[in-house]
This record gives sequence, C-alpha cells and structure tokens, in this order.
Amino acid sequence: MRTTMVVLCCLVLPPPAARAQETNQQPAAPPADEKSVDEKLEELDQKIRILDRQIELDKEAAAEKAKTAGQANAGKDGFSLKSADGNFLLRVRGYVQLDGRFFLDDEQKPAIDTFTLRRVRPIFEGTVYKIFDFRIMPDFGGGQTVLQDAYMEARLSPAFKVRAGKFKPPVGLERLQSGADLLFVERGLPTNLVPNRDLGIQLGGDLAGGIATYAVGVFNGVLDGGNADADTNDDKDLAARVFLQPFIKGTGALKNLGFGIAASTGDQKGTPTAPNLPSYRTPGQQTFFSYRSDGTAPNTTVADGERGRLSPQGYLYTGPFGLLVEYVISRQDVRRGTAADRLEHKAWQVAASWVLAGGEPSYRSVNPKKIFDPSAHTWGAFEIAARYHKQELDKDTFPTFANLASSASSAEAWAVGFNWYLNKNLRLLFDYEDTRFEGGAATGDREDEKIFFSRFQIAF
Repeated sequence: MRTTMVVLCCLVLPPPAARAQETNQQPAAPPADEKSVDEKLEELDQKIRILDRQIELDKEAAAEKAKTAGQANAGKDGFSLKSADGNFLLRVRGYVQLDGRFFLDDEQKPAIDTFTLRRVRPIFEGTVYKIFDFRIMPDFGGGQTVLQDAYMEARLSPAFKVRAGKFKPPVGLERLQSGADLLFVERGLPTNLVPNRDLGIQLGGDLAGGIATYAVGVFNGVLDGGNADADTNDDKDLAARVFLQPFIKGTGALKNLGFGIAASTGDQKGTPTAPNLPSYRTPGQQTFFSYRSDGTAPNTTVADGERGRLSPQGYLYTGPFGLLVEYVISRQDVRRGTAADRLEHKAWQVAASWVLAGGEPSYRSVNPKKIFDPSAHTWGAFEIAARYHKQELDKDTFPTFANLASSASSAEAWAVGFNWYLNKNLRLLFDYEDTRFEGGAATGDREDEKIFFSRFQIAF
C-alpha cells in the first residue's frame, strides 16, 4: 500500500526538472508557510506507515479472536459445535421411523393393522479433551420412553478403548447394527437370543489397522433380548467378541469380508414373581413363546443358574452384493418346582441383498452415489433383499417348562424386501414376511404370520 501511494504521489507531483523550469520562469519565492515537496512526501509516508500498522493490528486481533471462537456445522451427518482448540465437540443426530404393519389371513390370532412410530431417537454425542467421548440416546418410539444408550468412552489408543455405562454388549452381529442401518424393517430371529442393552464396563479396540477388532466386558446380565437399567442378581455376565476383516486394507473383492465369534456367560437366578426368563417375538412383534408362569412356585419356570451364549457370525459386501450370516446358541439353566434342566435354544439367519442401481451395500447400509433429484434425473439407490431365518426351542422345554398349546416350539420365516435410498438421510423400506410355526395352538400349529411392512425413515 505504501508503494502504491508513493507512486500516485509521483504521478501527481511534477518532476524535479519541471519544477526547476517553473522556478526559472517564476523566480518568486513560495509563501513561508507552504510545505516543501519533501515535507509532503514525508508526511504522506508517515500516514501510510500508520495505516499499515493499523492493518497489522486488525489482523492480529482477528487471529486472536479465531483462537477462542468455536465452530458450528450442519450437514447430512447432523449438527455439531466444536471449540477452537478442538478439545470439545458436541454432535446432535437422530432418526425417526414410521412403520406400517399389515397382517394377512390372521383369523385365529387377529393382530391390529397399524402405523407406529417404531423408533424416535435423538442422539447426543460429544468429546471432552479430545479423547473422552460420550453418547446419550433415549427412545420415544411406541409411546414409551426408554433410555437406550448412556455411556462414556476413553480412546486411549486405537487398540485400547474403555467404555462404561449402558450400551449393546458385544454379542449379536445384527444387534450391533444401528437401528437406522437395518436391511429389513425388523431384525431376524437370532436377535431374540442375544442381549439388547446392558450396564457394564468394556475394553476394546482395533488391531493391525482394523484387521482385527476385539471387545470384552463385564455386565449386570440381562435375559435374551433384554434391555435393563437395574440388576436383580449379585452375579455378573462376561461377554466377549473377536471379529476379523483380513482384507480390509486391500482393494479386491474380499475387502469387505468380515467374520468372527462372540460369547457371553454368567449365573442368573429368578423367582416366581420375577422369573428372569425371556419371551420370544415374531418379526411382526407378536409373542410366540413364553415359559410357564402364574406367579406360584409350582407352576412358574424360573432361571436357575448358568446362562451362556455363543454366536459365530460374518458378512461379505462386494460390488452390488451383500450377505450377512449369523448363528446363535443360548443355554439356560431353568427350574419349575422340583424339575430342573439346562435348555439349549438355537437360531440362525442368512440375509442377502443386491443394489440394483445407485450405490453399493455395506454393513452400515447403502450410501447413494447420487441423491434423489428429479430435475437432474437422478433417483438415489435401489436395493432388493431376501432373508431366511429360523429359531428352535429345546425339545425338553415342553411340556414341563412351557405349554405347547400356547407356545410354539419353532418359528421359521422367509422375507423379501425392496429398499429405496433417496439420499443418505432418507429411505423407504417395503417387506413381505411369512413365518410358520410348530405348535403354539390348542389344535396343533399356530397359524402362519403373513405381514407386509413399510418404513419411512429420516436419519441424520
């Protein structure tokens, strides 16, 4: 700026030769109070120096302000506030699911066709001093308020993280998926046999750059499918999982191949008024199995010792194709009056998908390559899916510990689905599922559950 001003002055003021010529032509002396050219230049230079310094001061003030000012962001991944030094971060996310359930041929056990808010989950996540994370996720779906997640985690290194609070124990593969990333509207039958949420402390992390992931924790212990905020036993459950992705660092067709094994074990006791045993539901969320229970000791089956689970699991996502497989064994010591036994229930599923256009599948759903925008003639991503799954109850469960006339000994289901991903945040799901049962009715087998599902979901 100073150079520019000096050049302008030089252009405006006459050159020295011209001034000398003018002096020869007009020898009259200038007034005594008129400043010389050198004095004017000096004065102008001084003003330019002052302006330069003011600009430097303004820049220094702006830089200092930037050091203490936070950052606010909004986008497809939610909303966030971040401190200038990066030590503190708050993210606000969430998802809402409006489901439709329409039962077909439900003559023996009529079920209500309905729309329901399956999940309404605001999510608050954050970081304190760079390495300490937290997550709080309530759920207002179904007209109830349930605290799903509330935990803190110290990321001491990629290979060593400590989590404490309420969260998903590391057992079921499909259970560990977010409810916003599911391939079908409802999870498969193997999820009936694994814990939902529990309170505890867990160690975990990634090894060799994510080739191996491990988790091991101590939890209060919940029944199959359980979600509890309190404990009723002194004994605790131990849960562990190892999952391998041997080709995750490569670029070939097996890059997104993953497989592992998970297990849990513990001792749990029940009473006639609190049996501490589960009931199991169909994909349509109808109860198809429950233990005998009338509140009296002779006629109520209760938990009576060891409960253990084992689950080999895996997935493969390559090109437009996706595959998820899972097998779960749940063993439970039970007692009714003087009769006692160890029951072993089993469930498994195979779920496959194919993205017709617009994206690629993954364990974390499909992220469309181009969003739905009719003006640009782009329509998002389209996916078809199929699933076969089955749950079998131990044959020794009947008739002592459960009544075959009201509880089925097995449920076997197949499903097909169509998913439309308009963008990363919006998706529509349409499923048809047919479940067949053995037992569960006074005259033989419970009638098939035939149901059409729909889901409208926004997640951010």
